[in-house]
Amino acid sequence: MENKNLKPLDRFIEEQYGKRGSSKREKFENEYEEFKLGVLLQQSRLEKGLTQEQLAEKVGTNKGYISKVENNIKDVRLSTLQRIVETGLGGKLELAIKL
Repeated sequence: MENKNLKPLDRFIEEQYGKRGSSKREKFENEYEEFKLGVLLQQSRLEKGLTQEQLAEKVGTNKGYISKVENNIKDVRLSTLQRIVETGLGGKLELAIKL
């Protein structure tokens, strides 16, 4: 039996935050990207079997900083993000610009 209360995610987002290009929607999209970055870093750290403290030691920062980045409490500089990904996690940081 189909649940009539369910709707596609894109329609739900549009209803809650407006159409793409609106200020409310742009704010939502930006916050989502920041949240996603923190989750990606945390997942990668856990896959490598590292604690926040171990990762912090490898990149020359502290556990609190790593925690704040993973939990979207602190903005991270691109150079620091690159150090976390490449030196700390042994990965490669890739960026993209979508127009």
